[in-house]
Amino acid sequence: MSFTQLTKKIALVDCNSFYVSCERLFNPKLRNKPVVVLSNNDGCIISRSVEAKALGIKMGEPYFKAKNIIMKNNVQVFSSNYSLYGDLSRRVMRTLKRFNSEIEIYSIDEAFLDLTNFPDNEIEDVGKEIRNVVLQWTGIPTSIGIAKTKTLSKVANHIAKKKQSGVVSLIGLENIDPILEKVEINDVWGVGRQLTKFYHKNGIYNAKQLKNKSNTWIKKSSNVLSSRTAMELRGISCINLETKSSKRKSCVVSRSFGKRVENFQELKEAVASYSLNASEKIRSESLITKSITVFVRTSPFQSRYGFYSNSKTIDFPIATNNSIEIVKAAISGLESIFKNGYRYQKAGVILSHLCDSNNKENLFSSIRDEKINSLMRSIDNTNYRYGRSTLSLASAGVHKKWNMKRQHSSKIDTADFYSLPTIKVN
Repeated sequence: MSFTQLTKKIALVDCNSFYVSCERLFNPKLRNKPVVVLSNNDGCIISRSVEAKALGIKMGEPYFKAKNIIMKNNVQVFSSNYSLYGDLSRRVMRTLKRFNSEIEIYSIDEAFLDLTNFPDNEIEDVGKEIRNVVLQWTGIPTSIGIAKTKTLSKVANHIAKKKQSGVVSLIGLENIDPILEKVEINDVWGVGRQLTKFYHKNGIYNAKQLKNKSNTWIKKSSNVLSSRTAMELRGISCINLETKSSKRKSCVVSRSFGKRVENFQELKEAVASYSLNASEKIRSESLITKSITVFVRTSPFQSRYGFYSNSKTIDFPIATNNSIEIVKAAISGLESIFKNGYRYQKAGVILSHLCDSNNKENLFSSIRDEKINSLMRSIDNTNYRYGRSTLSLASAGVHKKWNMKRQHSSKIDTADFYSLPTIKVN
């Protein structure tokens, strides 16, 4: 009995200029126009359209530095809207699972997909179908690179971004050296700044040179990760798909304020709001926390006001995901570290020692606990249906003057009925 072993085929699906694409989805007038999206507090540029890149606007560049180019060329600017981006990301990932449930969600806009079961001669057409379906179902354009290994699929994806078809397959290609020669070593997946310096020092400037370097030299001069990367560039799969995500061990919610906060009441509102957010996150993953850490800090760049940073950790008698208990503990911790006379730049909470809420039963459980759990579910369902903070605690405040600076917000919220686009028909 004989059988043909299938060639391993890994696709990397990457959403093109994802944050920009999300904004364009709800505003078609932005298509083919230069667009950028800013980071928290409108600080740096974190997403650029192709047209914005062509103007010379750099990734990660502070907004104020690029303002002249932006104004001169009428570049459309948007503040980050992570609730929108997260929702659209989930839609894209659900669509990809239609082709294979064996998927590794690598980031908010990237996923590795196992396409091994598809025939070699059809694989590029499969990639095009995936791209078309994602665009049709979600409105998000993608680039897809397909190869025998995850590292090579990254290379293929890098090429696909510059192709009109948006899909590149390296499957069945006998000699990929001419392609790898054009890939600079710092663009190879897993090669960071320090490793790039090391490779340059040893005469390795592109992916082809690393691929053809002897294993003996790599193992002797570098580490096992470098060896894996070289093997992957040779088409030998060493990095498996991580299709099962492990549950988080901690949950951090922190923000830099839109303006400096000086009084306790505003700081208290911020910490309460972050605690509610963190509580909602761990409940969505069926987790409970055993402790909470509250931290505050001032800006290290405003020395005339003095620098101050502190934190306080509080353990819960019984692990919980009850928002009311978590907020109460957070405010108690804040009271012990707050000092008058400082202009606070940032605050946050960390929920630690997370564990599965299914194992919550203990000697002290009561009927009251079940009522509280029912209340938390009702709050989560209401906020999911009508938008975050529809139901909240009074301690989280209403006006929230400390909120992040978002002067260019598109105000699109897929969980808010009133934010849906309207169509006028004559």
